[in-house]
Amino acid sequence: MKTLKVIKIGGNIIDNEAALSSFIKDFSTIEGPKVLVHGGGKLATKLANQMNVPVKMTEGRRITDAATLDIITMVYAGKINKNIVAQLQARQCNAIGFSGADGNTIISEKRPIKTIDYGFVGDVKKVNTATLEVLLNNNITPVFCAITHDENGQLLNTNADTIASELAIGLTSIFKTELYYCFEKNGVLENVENDDSLIENINTESYKTLKENNIIFEGMLPKLDNCFHAINKNVQKVCIGKSKMLFDANNKHTTITK
Repeated sequence: MKTLKVIKIGGNIIDNEAALSSFIKDFSTIEGPKVLVHGGGKLATKLANQMNVPVKMTEGRRITDAATLDIITMVYAGKINKNIVAQLQARQCNAIGFSGADGNTIISEKRPIKTIDYGFVGDVKKVNTATLEVLLNNNITPVFCAITHDENGQLLNTNADTIASELAIGLTSIFKTELYYCFEKNGVLENVENDDSLIENINTESYKTLKENNIIFEGMLPKLDNCFHAINKNVQKVCIGKSKMLFDANNKHTTITK
């Protein structure tokens, strides 16, 4: 069984032209099947401001009304996704851009209203791997944006970390999957202000303790929840850190284990 890498990149790479170019140069050299997942929040916010569409956030999460959904679809599935695909082609890495609607790959349901109405935000229900299997076995790299669909014609804004986790889980029936969350920090930090306070290994037990003692920065918790969801659903390896961890075994990062 081949090993597949699912790699999610954050805004620190997407929003920086030089950083994106450098990452794509490195990413294109990765041997074997791979999937790239990206968000793109800052560019969407910038365009919303230019178009006088109010940006509504609650607890760090975007409220997606109809006008905002139009903007993020243009930005995520259009501008950012196609730019990444074009740059990969320039590096002889054959790629195809995806939303969850393409190939019916990721089906979500609109998040139910509890205390907050998030609008057109999707929670992943199912990943269909048939189309992806054909592409990956023919050396074509899928590049996913943070948009899914509900099979009734409705696009939905969906957390990119969750998409990466669900893709890695869904593809475990075909590959040995590894999941990498690349962002601007060295990994999970004890002190978010101190890059040297890296926690190199977190398991279920230590994660519980870290949460109880409020050691982990609150914004990191949803990402870690996705990590543990993946590792508990047969994903072989889950890591968080700077993208250099993909290419340099000595680059320190956080590894998640059961």
